[in-house]
Amino acid sequence: MSAISRDEVAHLARLSRLALTDDELDHYAGQLDSILSHVANISEVAAADIPGTAHPADIANVLRPDTIVPSLTTEEALSGAPSVEQGRFAVPQILGEEQ
Repeated sequence: MSAISRDEVAHLARLSRLALTDDELDHYAGQLDSILSHVANISEVAAADIPGTAHPADIANVLRPDTIVPSLTTEEALSGAPSVEQGRFAVPQILGEEQ
């Protein structure tokens, strides 16, 4: 006997706004039952003594230190811009909103 009934699959399909045929309902009921039995087997594994991990390898992010380095002045940065407005890059309006 299936743990997931055909009616339960039909209910899930309605909630998901899926139109399933009768054959698909039977097919997915069997598949979902198989998936749930596999999940039940996995949940029976004795893993209480195994610590949880976020990643199987013991790695850490390596970041460079923040250091201040010389950069362009505002005038230098804007010197190659095709259009400048009030000390900023002027770009075409894309949202259709007036300012």
